[in-house]
Formats: sequence, structure tokens, C-alpha cells
Amino acid sequence: MSVVSLFEAAAGSYDQARRRLVPCFDEFYGTAVELAVPPLRAAVADGRTPEVLDLGAGTGLLASLVGAAVPGARVTLLDAAPGMLALAAEHLTGQGVPHRVEVADLAAPLPDGPYDAVVSALAVHHLDDDGKRGLYRRIFEVLRPGGVFVNAEQVAGPTPELDRLYERVWLAQITALGSDRREIEAARERMSYDRPAPVGAQCDWLTQVGFVDVDCLFKSWRFAVFAGHRPA
Repeated sequence: MSVVSLFEAAAGSYDQARRRLVPCFDEFYGTAVELAVPPLRAAVADGRTPEVLDLGAGTGLLASLVGAAVPGARVTLLDAAPGMLALAAEHLTGQGVPHRVEVADLAAPLPDGPYDAVVSALAVHHLDDDGKRGLYRRIFEVLRPGGVFVNAEQVAGPTPELDRLYERVWLAQITALGSDRREIEAARERMSYDRPAPVGAQCDWLTQVGFVDVDCLFKSWRFAVFAGHRPA
């Protein structure tokens, strides 16, 4: 089964499981939204419609939170799973968030910008390291000067021992939150396609592309939120 098929099969229960499978859910997503908001509000102050590109948008969870934080923001949802995008579009329509959908994977050319913010949650780790670096270059190109890229991501430990520690802690945390054997097995099957990289390396790649003010602003074991800006 392909990774797209796995996510399509999980679409109906995906959001419900997020708070268990991402134990730091509120801080993780909250930090991502907080980082995306300033350039979007600056667009409003300039009399423009804020433009957001959500990469690997899934069911639209992050896009919904960003849309709620900045009413009037227009979101482009990109994902390779049509079933997930259908749910995302339904959620944003109900929320009154202007949006359009693009069925594509993260290796494809990005929709034309410019965007005030490019955001992503738990998606970029499906690319190998060369794929990540290539994506970061393409993100830089579609950002408006002064725009921000925010990646709320699952990352690898900087050493094999730390990576094993991340796994043990994650398993203990999600079990304590109520994940059962079936949910854990399904998550592990999806994660078998993951290619996470350490957050330090990814921040370096952003800097090499040309992003400034690059930093990891939140980290809890394997979950990290890092960001960079295109120079104004």
C-alpha cells in the first residue's frame, strides 16, 4: 500500500487521533500559528488579502487554525491525497475561509505565489534529505519578501541513541493518552514511509537557501517547529 493510500484510509479518523499521537498538540500547532500570523496581519494592514500555502495540508487542521487567527486569509491547500483534501475543503468552507485545492505531492512544482506564509505540519518528513532541500528552495522562491516559512515537523534525533529515546518517550506518552494497539500499529505503518532529519540540519538547509532569522522555536522530543523568513 502506498503512503497516499494509507493516509486516504485514515482520513476519517485522522484529526481525532492527533491529540493522542502528537502529545504536545497545543504547543506544537499553537507555535506554528503564532509564527505564521505576523506577515498575514501585515498584509491586512497593507490592504492586501493574506495568502497562505499549506503543504501536505491533509484534513486542513493547520490551515483551519491559521484561518481562525487571521480572518480573511486565503489558503491554498496542497496534498497528494484527494480524500484528505476533500475533508480540508469541507472544514474550511464551514469555517468561511477562502481556499483552493491542489492535488500534488511535495516533489512537484509549487503553485505560483507570492505567498505571505508557507506552512506545513507533519508532511515534509516524507521526503528524503535531497527532496527536503529542493522543497526549501522552491518555498523560498514563492514567498513574498518578508514572508515566513513555518514547518511543524516530526524530526530525527541528532544521534541514533537520541532517536531511540525519542521513540521510547513517544510510545509511553501516546499510550498514557489512550492510544490502543490498533491505533499505534496504524501510525507505525504510516511512519514506515517517514524520512525525518534532525532539526539542526534542516535549519542549516534553510539558511543555505537564503532564509534569515532561522530558528527552532519549539521542540518536544521528536516534534519541532522551526521557521525562517525571506529577506524583506
